[in-house]
Parts: sequence; C-alpha cells; structure tokens
Amino acid sequence: MTDQAGNFDLCGVIEATSGLTEGVRATREGSGVAPAVAFVGDTYHVRTFGVEEEFLIVDPYTGSPLPLAADLLRLQGPFGQAVIGSAQPMLAVELHQEQLEVITHPHSSLSELAAEIRAGRAFADSLARKAGARIAALATSPLAVTPHPTNNDRYDALLEKYALTAREQLTCGCHVHVSVESDEEGVAVLDRIRSWLPPLIALSSNSPFWNGTDSGYASFRTQAWNRWSTAGPTEVFGSAQAYHALVADLSGTGVVINPDFDARLSARHPTVEIRVSDVCLDPRDTVLIAALVRALVETAAREWKAGQAPDMVPATILRQGVWRASRWGIHGELLHPITHKPDTARHVISALHDHVLDALEDAGDAAYVEESLQRILSNGTGASQQRHAYDRNGRLADVVAHAISLTHEEPANSSRDLIATPG
Repeated sequence: MTDQAGNFDLCGVIEATSGLTEGVRATREGSGVAPAVAFVGDTYHVRTFGVEEEFLIVDPYTGSPLPLAADLLRLQGPFGQAVIGSAQPMLAVELHQEQLEVITHPHSSLSELAAEIRAGRAFADSLARKAGARIAALATSPLAVTPHPTNNDRYDALLEKYALTAREQLTCGCHVHVSVESDEEGVAVLDRIRSWLPPLIALSSNSPFWNGTDSGYASFRTQAWNRWSTAGPTEVFGSAQAYHALVADLSGTGVVINPDFDARLSARHPTVEIRVSDVCLDPRDTVLIAALVRALVETAAREWKAGQAPDMVPATILRQGVWRASRWGIHGELLHPITHKPDTARHVISALHDHVLDALEDAGDAAYVEESLQRILSNGTGASQQRHAYDRNGRLADVVAHAISLTHEEPANSSRDLIATPG
C-alpha cells in the first residue's frame, strides 16, 4: 500500500521494461506522425499495462457491504503467493474491510489483459461465495454503510490523521498502469494527458448512489475521492526533477507521503498510473478504459519526442472538467479537452478517440475501442444501469443484485469482444 488512501501499487509487480511483440506494423501513409511503437529489426516494442480493480464485498440478499476482506485473503492462502510465477490474480486489502482489490499481471496484449480481468473477478467472487457473499463492481455502496477499517498500524495512523474523510472513504476505483522508458518520459506523459482524463471519468462513471440516496452525480466516487489533500489534476511539471521536488515538498508538510494525483509516476518502477476511473460495472468497459489509457500514454510520449509543448491550461480549469464529468457522465456537457469550453459528451468522446486513433491502430486496439465507445454511448455507463435497476422497483437491494449479475455476466458473442474471444 503506497498512497495516503492505502491503495496497493501495481507498479511493484509490473515489468520495468516494455514488452516485445513479434511482427512489423507499417506507419500509416501520409500521416506525418511517428508510429506509436519502436521498431527493432523484426520486432516492435509495445508498452505493457496492467489494471487494479477495487470491488465491494456484498450480501447477495440484502445488498449491504460485508467486512470480509481479511477472511477472503485467508481463503486464498498465503498473501502474495499467487503473484510470481502464477497466472492466478493477486488480491489485496484496502482501507476498509468491505472492499477487495484485484490486481492483474502486466500484459502487452489487450486480449490477454481482458481475459485476466474477467478471471480476476471470477476468482475473487469464488472466494466471496465461500463466505456467503458476492463481489460487486460498484464504485460506491448504494445502501448506507458504516465501514470497518482494516486493522494495521498504517491504516490506524491514516484514520487518526484524516478522521471522517478516511472513515467514509468506501470507494472503489480502477487504476491503469502503463510502462514508460524513464521518469523524464513519464513526467512528459503526465504533462500531456491532463486535459484528456475527465472523459475517462465520464465513460467509467458508476457511482450514482451515496449513503442510501441518489447523489445526482454519475460518479460521486470522484467527489468523495477529491476530499484527499492531494487528489485531483496537477499543474504542468516540466521535468522529472520538478516532479520529484514537488513530491518531496509535499512529504515535508507531514500531511502526505505519496500524493493522490489523478496521474502519477510509480515510486519504484518506470510506469505511470492513471487513477481517475470508477471501477466499471461491465468488465468490457474496464478493458476499454485500459486501451484508452495506454493509447493516451503512447500519444503523449510521441508528442514529447516530437517537441510538442504541453497544454498549459491551469489545473483549476481542469478541475471544472473533472466536476462536469463526475456530475453528468456521458449525459451532459463536458469540457472539451482542446478548447476547455462546454461541449456535448459525444463530441468530447469523439475528440478523445481521434486524439489517440494512431496509437490505437498501432497497438491493434482500434476496432475494440470504436465498438465499445458506441456501445456505451448507446446503452449508458454503470451509473445509468444502476439507476435503471432502481427505477424498476425502487429498491436499492435490487441495484446491488443487478450489479452482481453485470459484474460477472458473460458477454454476447462478438468477433470483436476481446473478453469472450481473445485475439
């Protein structure tokens, strides 16, 4: 656990270097843009990436969260035994016992990552079933709950320092880690992806309920998360030296050790971690977010190498974009990542897609992303699904039951569904 909110750092198990994939991909003719992959003879480097998903442990009948995380870890055997040299996903506790984190291995293939995301959900759920519970991909609990803190020295100190902010922080996010070549490249990436992160909040929005009531937000988790002292967008750093100096200065305040920036460097390995998304109700949406994040990192690194300066928009403006995405998700106006003015969600998501299209095509992810974006724009996000479930009978327990089903639902057959049919 490395940050002030107690989240496990996937970077400790991610490979320090980019993966190698066989084959040669031609640069798009006439694009004038360097490919997103580095060619070496007959191979090319593709950035590895991995995902951390946080889930609620719930009673399948009442929908209430259950403090069983420690029990589930005991059921799987010695902690960490499954990580090295095993395909079994890694589980970790969080700040509160009502939630469990599932951590993938690093992958270069989107289809392989998709398969492990589904396998991780199934594995965690199999343990929960043994304890009479289920795993649900809900970014906040629809029902009111008093969380039970995880009992260790680190969390005890965290709860003492942050008081109600920590006691109420039963939120579940989805963090994506992507390999970078150096801290300098990593900071250059952080500086150039800032404006493009709020659309990811909108696409992943899956937390409309808070303390037993409809919050009015698509992602209320974002509002609760931003109570942490360093959460949210950052200003442009300009260099790795400036980044590390700020982190050191923050640590010197005695308030935080590892800042909760929306996107940050790993403290131990050359990766960036993008941390803005709700855990997604549908595992296909998690795969989409991961693909978009890797493409954003690829695109930003390419811009940096080409000498393109970052957008110097103030973090205060970016925070307004975060708020809009949190409030309305895909069903209202967002801030356009280029103009920083309100625009329709469909136009903003289209701009995001266009921005990363070259990188998506180079990685072989373009078809899946295009299809997934159309599906979400047509069917809605997890927030919409939760509200539809509530509207049927007016029962929050039904929302949780529906969420359990969608968390583990087998996808419809599709040649482009990477979870059902790995490529």
